[in-house]
Amino acid sequence: MQRALTVIHALGLMLVVFSAAYVMPLVTAFICADDAMLLDFLLAMVWTLSIGFLMWLLTRRHKGELSIRHGYLLVAAMWTAMPAFATIPLLLTIPGLSFTDAYFETMSGLTTTGATVLTGLDKLPPAINIWRHELNWVGGMGIIVLAVAILPLLGIGGRQLFKAETPGPMKDSALTPRIAETARNLWLVYLGITLACIASLKLAGMNWLDAVCHAFAAMGLGGFSTHDASVGYFNSPAIEFVLIVFMLLAAMNFATHFLAWREKSLKIYLHDTEAIATIALVLASCLGIAVFLWWQGVYPSFGTALRHASFNLVSIATDCGFASVDFNRWPIFAPMWMLFLSCITASSGSTGGGIKMIRTLILFKQAGREFVKLLHPAAVNPMKVGGQVIPNSVVFAVLGFIFLYFMSVATLTFALLISGLDFISSFSAIIACINNAGPGLGVVGPASNFGVLTDFQTWVCTLAMLVGRLEIFTLLILFTPHFWRR
Repeated sequence: MQRALTVIHALGLMLVVFSAAYVMPLVTAFICADDAMLLDFLLAMVWTLSIGFLMWLLTRRHKGELSIRHGYLLVAAMWTAMPAFATIPLLLTIPGLSFTDAYFETMSGLTTTGATVLTGLDKLPPAINIWRHELNWVGGMGIIVLAVAILPLLGIGGRQLFKAETPGPMKDSALTPRIAETARNLWLVYLGITLACIASLKLAGMNWLDAVCHAFAAMGLGGFSTHDASVGYFNSPAIEFVLIVFMLLAAMNFATHFLAWREKSLKIYLHDTEAIATIALVLASCLGIAVFLWWQGVYPSFGTALRHASFNLVSIATDCGFASVDFNRWPIFAPMWMLFLSCITASSGSTGGGIKMIRTLILFKQAGREFVKLLHPAAVNPMKVGGQVIPNSVVFAVLGFIFLYFMSVATLTFALLISGLDFISSFSAIIACINNAGPGLGVVGPASNFGVLTDFQTWVCTLAMLVGRLEIFTLLILFTPHFWRR
């Protein structure tokens, strides 16, 4: 009981903090003189703030340092509660929108998946589009990391939250001695690159609303758009090039960006094994898929094939989710390769999802170690990635993660299959959701959206987004008997 009250106390504080996110759509509604939107978002802010304050007030005697178990509970509570509160303006504004679809939309936003159930995006009020894309941006770096920088000021330690929310192999490597300072530094880098993206998109031809929204989506690797046709609406190579650059930046470890800024040197990137592997794999894939599409006669010239292959492949591989064409119509090898890349391309410490490149490199190295062991059973062969020795405990953790990842994909895919959805749509929907990558194939391809799914199928995909965003362990650990034992 004490543990639950401590978590409720912290969750109430975080809801109070989250209520500040409504300021941006409120300002947008005020600028656009949209009184209806102004009232809707004001009501949403008041409800969120009031409930959060009430939770904090009733449990104020239970304030204290969070244990690691508190951290896991709070992370799960945060990522399930925040989307629920974020649905308020959508439900007040969009006629006929069910809670199921609204929750899917906000979960997609906060987990930076970018899958949508909405149509008529071009006609949505600017404040609603700003809200959707702000969810992408806030979720990109993680609500918890933001809270880590704020909660110490409120009397609640943040290190356990940071560890619970980032279960990757490199989570213990702090940039600074104080975890709150680390979180603030990451947010400053995130904000700085976002502002550069907004300016670049404006110069490339977008209006201010589109530039802000698409910059938020690109940096969060969320993939939401203000248009039903996504980035294809603009039909602009310049805009596509800008987005490619910033999507690749967002797919790299933000700690690397911070170190490069602090040292005022680009050489830092050459020492980031993940970044080098990501860029090499993506560039080679862009060239290969472009050649394949040109050879298959999908596009009349290699230049056109390279343009569309590069943008859409980078978008899916980095788990962003923008689309400039309906790649669902390409020969099946190309979109399936793109979905495969969405599993492994993003770096740890980035805003992307999936297995992450560091785990892929560790698995690759482990496979090599097994070959050496077969030939030389007595050999001592420590694993190194980027010159850093990887302990066997990390290797075992990665193997466990990969097993749970594929079991989650299989289980959730079968759940969609038993509901009557076809295999390609089921499999690609789960891959896209668990990797937080956006559109899938089949009926959930880029020319359609997830609004065609039944309520049951929508909730399955919502669960997949949550599992993927929390990197599986953080959520599934709550269902183990060991977690609840003293």
